[in-house]
Amino acid sequence: MPAPAKVTPDALRAEARLILERDGQQGLTMQAVAAGLGVRAPSLYKHLRDRDALVRLVAEDVAVELGERMERVLVAEPDAADAVRAIAASARRFAHENPHGYGLVFGPLPESSRARGSAMERASAPILEAARRLSGEARALDSARTITAWMHGFTSMELAGAFRLGGSVDDAWSYGLDQLVRALAAPG
Repeated sequence: MPAPAKVTPDALRAEARLILERDGQQGLTMQAVAAGLGVRAPSLYKHLRDRDALVRLVAEDVAVELGERMERVLVAEPDAADAVRAIAASARRFAHENPHGYGLVFGPLPESSRARGSAMERASAPILEAARRLSGEARALDSARTITAWMHGFTSMELAGAFRLGGSVDDAWSYGLDQLVRALAAPG
């Protein structure tokens, strides 16, 4: 008789992310993850108290990965304006690659399912640093919020297929981002 599958935190996160992107948030269930791991659902309760904890685990994993991607871009780009553009482009690519995961980070969730603490700090740190470089220390948080709101709004509309008036969505992205960067740049 084969030994029962061992559920590791990494395997649990990977399977949950796979299911989320394949089946959407509604398909992310304890039963689906257990089946994907080759175990029975009750064995997952040794690792997670309920579905909200599962969604939170995935949301935090997604937030950390998004933050790491943006951090790599930030480190590679010394120019403030170009760093903001590169971080925004990185987040946009991430959203297209992981639309349901992206939705967990930026979409409405009950507090019991939302990513929290260090995961959200890691996701926010690169954009805060890029905004500080672009706008200065005094306006860094306001600038980061503005950049994030524009980037998320544009990307969410793009993912939803809301841009239907023709023209190049990529050109509109570049134009809007250039205008935003110019507006937020500290005088000097």
